[in-house]
Amino acid sequence: MSKQSHSSIQWKPLLANLFIPLAVGGLSAYLTADSMDTYKDLNQPPLAPPGWVFPIVWSILYLLMGIASYLVWVRDSTGRNGALMWYGIQLACNFLWTLIFFNMGQYALAFFWLLILWVLILITTIRFFKEASAAGWLMIPYALWVAFAGYLNLGVWLLNRAVE
Repeated sequence: MSKQSHSSIQWKPLLANLFIPLAVGGLSAYLTADSMDTYKDLNQPPLAPPGWVFPIVWSILYLLMGIASYLVWVRDSTGRNGALMWYGIQLACNFLWTLIFFNMGQYALAFFWLLILWVLILITTIRFFKEASAAGWLMIPYALWVAFAGYLNLGVWLLNRAVE
């Protein structure tokens, strides 16, 4: 049978959809690597995890985002392109937050940027739910982590205002 069944995995699109967020995260990590020592020296809010946790969590989140975007991409629906547009916007916003926070050390600006990012993630998640419920569910850990990141960002800003 030459026609692919609806439930079969389309490997090239899956790999492309996994590559995009992982590449964004990898570039982000590369561009902020020199700022990690500065971050370690900052006053941290309670519940701040050790530094080694962040690359693990972000790698998992980027994989979940990639799978979610793949599930939306393979849908043949009128809302697919709009959902993926929001996904791309929030991914770009995510990338820029890293530069604002780590490279520029602008913790106040980064906090407000993160609020915008969280709203964009919420919009994307809602749009993904409309396309494929599994895709929406895969975005929930990301939304929760970014909310926690907002707490951490706010704490860093408030605890290090004299440094900024």
